[in-house]
Amino acid sequence: MEKAEINYVLDQLKNGDITEYHVPKQEFLAFRQVLVAREDFKHFRGIAERGGDVIYQYLEHPRS
Repeated sequence: MEKAEINYVLDQLKNGDITEYHVPKQEFLAFRQVLVAREDFKHFRGIAERGGDVIYQYLEHPRS
C-alpha cells in the first residue's frame, strides 16, 4: 500500500464512510507508519487478530 492509499482509507474511517478496516500482517508496518504520523492518531483503535492482522476503527474521542 502506498501512503496516499493509506491516508484515503484513514480518512474514510474518520468520515464514517466505513466503520472498520482490515490490515493484513504484510501491510501492517507501512500502514502504521502513516497512521502514527497523523495528527488524529489517538482517534484510531487497532484490534489485533490471531495471525498478526489488525482491524482499525475510528473513535470519536481520542484514547488516552
